[in-house]
Amino acid sequence: MQQAIVSYHKDDEDHWVANLSCGHSQHVRHRPPWEVRHWVTSQQGRDAMLGYNLHCKLCELVLEMK
Repeated sequence: MQQAIVSYHKDDEDHWVANLSCGHSQHVRHRPPWEVRHWVTSQQGRDAMLGYNLHCKLCELVLEMK
């Protein structure tokens, strides 16, 4: 299920985490070659992605359990 990024925070290991419109959160790391997200490395890049939809696996899991 797609959910919009509404804000960000850092976890205990100093990694960026996107807060999603559904209330869940998702790490948004830039770790090439597995995860290429150059936009995560700057405030301007993160701000530009506010409103962008990410796939929320927790929302899908909740739907499957119903």
